[in-house]
Amino acid sequence: MPAAGQPPCRRCLLSETDPEGLYRQIRTRIELLTDEERTAPEEYAQRLAHCTRCDALRSGLCSICGCFAELRAARREQHCPHEQHFW
Repeated sequence: MPAAGQPPCRRCLLSETDPEGLYRQIRTRIELLTDEERTAPEEYAQRLAHCTRCDALRSGLCSICGCFAELRAARREQHCPHEQHFW
């Protein structure tokens, strides 16, 4: 988490900036997904890797669609909202 007075990390995921707050709620929602709804762990990691390299990621949120990147990536049927659809 950034020090007081510093702007939030623009290319970080919630798991890196807020592990005990909002990220815990997102993690709980991901855990409630059924196996049929959830992205496979390897693919999930690849999706998040793309997100962390994307200029549209802003403190865990996608500035294109407004979603929480970790939650969107966890849903098998979701796709990247970027015009190039990275995943």
